[in-house]
Amino acid sequence: MDHFAGLDVSVKETSICIVNDTGKIVREVKVPSEPEALLQVLMNPAYHFKRIGLEAGPLSQWLFSALAEAGLPVICVETRHMRAVLMAQINKTDRNDARGIAQMMRAGLYRPVHVKALRSQKLRMLLTNRKLLQAKAIAVENDLRATLRNFGLKVGMVGTAKFDARIKELVENLPDLAMLVEPLLIVRRVLREQIDILHRRLLAVVRNDDVCRRLMTIPGVGPVVALTYRVTVDVPARFKNSKAVGAVFGLTPTRYQSGESDRTGRISRCGDEMMRVMLYEAAQSMLVVSTKWSWLKAWAMKIAKNRGMKKAIVALARRLAVIMHRIWVDGTEFRWTKEVVAA
Repeated sequence: MDHFAGLDVSVKETSICIVNDTGKIVREVKVPSEPEALLQVLMNPAYHFKRIGLEAGPLSQWLFSALAEAGLPVICVETRHMRAVLMAQINKTDRNDARGIAQMMRAGLYRPVHVKALRSQKLRMLLTNRKLLQAKAIAVENDLRATLRNFGLKVGMVGTAKFDARIKELVENLPDLAMLVEPLLIVRRVLREQIDILHRRLLAVVRNDDVCRRLMTIPGVGPVVALTYRVTVDVPARFKNSKAVGAVFGLTPTRYQSGESDRTGRISRCGDEMMRVMLYEAAQSMLVVSTKWSWLKAWAMKIAKNRGMKKAIVALARRLAVIMHRIWVDGTEFRWTKEVVAA
């Protein structure tokens, strides 16, 4: 007899529900959210598991890896899809959620989520940490600009390298203000130093990665965009075709069809937000910043002429995702002219 399990994971404890192929509950238990505790229950030889489901969350990658290494048929389930199914329950409890997940596994009503490899998870952490420090540094700079403006001191247009000197110049004859801004300048200096360290590490990774170097042959795609794409996709074979990548990143339009109504909306914005932002920035760089012409830029400029620049950038971002996947799979580089593409 086959068995199915649902795991409702929280930070401290995990509710486990095991059902058989008829839907009857075989066992319910709550254990600490540790791989050893979960394996002690799930590795019981009395159970023949066909599917074990857990919701994508903060601990899911860690627990998924441990259960998968033990040879269990574990599946990480997409959060929004799972919540939509579990909303049918009148009472929401950890126990009821585990029951609902187990029944979803039995009925096959789930949408799996790809769990990235350990290396991709570490590189993703490098990218997110770098982005976090950048945001904090910009927040400090904006705060300094705003507070000094209250005293009639305008920072003006100044680059990152000269920002510190410009602030000190403004408060040079105001010792009381200088004493107040100095701590923020120290924090900003440290943040910028650590950002430079992380960026050098990022460049070292990209330099030694053949896939990233080939992705960077596309105009507008730099080291950060290339590595973000590499880490987010992780395994290109998990997409049935290159066109499916745009939908996974939330760059395809939504659709509402019911009866005689059939409306196409804005892009779905589902999936990885960081990757979507990176693709948008790369597309914007190609159209606005880059001066070098290519068949891809010509295609996007034609859309911009007919439908506006914003829609052209979104369309180009979606096509960039497709082209980058194709380049990765084929082992090729970006082709600049139509003649070469046609060949």
